[in-house]
Amino acid sequence: MKRTMSATLLIAALFITSNTWAQKEKTVEVGGAAMYPSKNIVENAVNSKDHTTLVAAVKAAGLVETLQGAGPFTVFAPTNEAFNMLPNGTVETLLKPENKSKLTQVLTYHVVAAKLDSKMIASKIKEGNGTAVFTTVSGGKLSAMMKGNNIILKDETGAISTVTIGDVYQSNGVIHVIDHVVLPKS
Repeated sequence: MKRTMSATLLIAALFITSNTWAQKEKTVEVGGAAMYPSKNIVENAVNSKDHTTLVAAVKAAGLVETLQGAGPFTVFAPTNEAFNMLPNGTVETLLKPENKSKLTQVLTYHVVAAKLDSKMIASKIKEGNGTAVFTTVSGGKLSAMMKGNNIILKDETGAISTVTIGDVYQSNGVIHVIDHVVLPKS
């Protein structure tokens, strides 16, 4: 009787603990995969089928270790489709070893060294009378504005990108999926 009662209490405790952990681990689906807040940016990104080009570029640039670091980071993550919108041959050229510094500059232009969720970005936009300007890890400037309920990014070339999935929380920051690659001035 005591043994059955102890086993029942143990099972109940495990069930409650696992349910509590699952509630804290609120995931967002990106590229057909759950993104877990307890995992870092790289650990999650490698599971997204929509971000294989970005992951390959991060590896080619040698940024894996950096994006697995403590952060915090905000990553504006272009999809494969976004990379496909670049002129033919651009991605292939950037992935060549001799272009590693240019690739690094482009990728770090998508990263801000802070944890900026959409609420904070919207607040900064409001404070800036309709525009917030963020300094990226590459040292460039990336502007954010609102278009209806959507966050819009404007890069240094004047091109526009829209956040399509926001607030994908990571252990070391937050990812916002974007529909176009943003580029620094050449």
